[in-house]
Parts: sequence; C-alpha cells; structure tokens
Amino acid sequence: MSATRDYVREAADNGERRYAYDFDAVLRRYMIRAFRPFLPPGRAVEVGCYEGDFTVLLAPFYADLTVVDVLESALARTAKRVGTVRPVPGTVESIDLPAASFDAAFLIHVLEHLDDPAAVLRRIGNWLRPNGRLFVACPNANAASRQIAVKMELISHATAVTPGERAHGHRRTYTLDTLQRDVRAAGLSVVHRGGVFFKALANFQFDRLLTTDIIDAAYLDGCYELGTVYPDLCASIFLVCTPNLELDCLGAVGQSAGMPHRAA
Repeated sequence: MSATRDYVREAADNGERRYAYDFDAVLRRYMIRAFRPFLPPGRAVEVGCYEGDFTVLLAPFYADLTVVDVLESALARTAKRVGTVRPVPGTVESIDLPAASFDAAFLIHVLEHLDDPAAVLRRIGNWLRPNGRLFVACPNANAASRQIAVKMELISHATAVTPGERAHGHRRTYTLDTLQRDVRAAGLSVVHRGGVFFKALANFQFDRLLTTDIIDAAYLDGCYELGTVYPDLCASIFLVCTPNLELDCLGAVGQSAGMPHRAA
C-alpha cells in the first residue's frame, strides 16, 4: 500500500456506505464455515484484522495466531477481544515476518484494497510452510445484488469501483477468474475456490431486515447453502491457495488436492 494513503479516513463511514455493516458479521460466520474443512492445524497469521471480528472466529482453531493491521487502534481492539493473539503493526508490504513460519494465512476482504495484489500475495506465500494454506476472500463483482444494481443503473458495470468503495480504499472489484489470475501470478496454486452466501440484496437492505422477523436463521442458512451451488452469485468469493505448485487442482478432474484437513 502507498505510504500516502489515509488509512484512518479509509476505515471511516462515508456518505455512500458504511465501512462495516451488521450483515458483515453474518457473512463472516458463514465464511468460517466454508473454510473449516480446509483449515490446517498449526500457526496462523491474519493480515488486515481490523477490529478482530474475524479473529474471534479464528481463535478457537489457532492458539498461535499473529494479527497484522496498519491501524494500531484496530490492533489494540483485536488484542483486547482476543487476548492470545500476537499483534504486528504496519502494512503488509512493510512488516518483516519469518519465511516459512505459518501453516495458515488469512487475507479477508483486503486484497481489493492493495496497490499491487500479486506482490503482496507472493510475499504472504513466502511466509507459509511448503504445504501451508492461504485463504483469500474478496467482495464479489458478480454477486446477484451487484448485478441487480447494474440493471438499475446504479453502477455502470459489475466490476466498477463505486465512489463509496473508492473512499474506503478499494482499488478493484474481483470476480473468481480475476482473483485466480492474481493468485497464480504470485506463484501460488489454487486448492479450492468457492463463494459464500447467495446475496440478492444490498448490505444496507440486509441490515434493515435483520432487525425484523422477515428473515430468520433458517433463511440465512438457505442463502449459504444456495451459495455453494452458485458461487459466482455470492456476496464473497474465496480461494484456498498453497505455495506448493504440485497441488494446483483446478483444471484437473475433481478437487483431490483440496481434501479437507480439519484443525484439531
């Protein structure tokens, strides 16, 4: 990331959108469900922890968990919520972590903020042990809600970066294919790819509905299950990656390289 960026301002709500919606908490719970079959045991690092909302979900799986964020106030909040973490302040481009020291790395809704995604992915890949795994998730350009917004002429095209997103530091909006392109450009292999939560409504619409009895846990579960069938229409897309080039399974028959490794 550029040293001239105002990260405090980027993390603030703006006139176009909130930085964190109530729906995001719902999405994170389903994201950890999607990741769980692929989580390796051992040491983990989360890059871009913000205030620890996803860290709280990771902590039961990783007793040895390092968290990285450019905002020291966010790190302090995370450390207060999850007292067992090891906080590291700084940008992912500037921090110095030992090579081949982690079994799992998590980059959740961060890659779209980066000036040079492939360089950062390559850097994180160097922190992983040979069979370690990187979990990278991004907002999905092709989410059903976003495609509806295009038809409503609220945005010009699905991969557009809206003014509100740009104010939050977004540099691009990923599809599964462009996400996979950047991962492979970084020399990483793709073990598994998917989507999390079929999403036909905007975040603010979900926030309003979550305060009513119009949708319930069963409906949310249904959206998650439908998303496993239609990953390209989900709220978030994700890849499970490894620095081991022999494990790239996409393009092969089935996904044998993506056999689950449950954490203890």
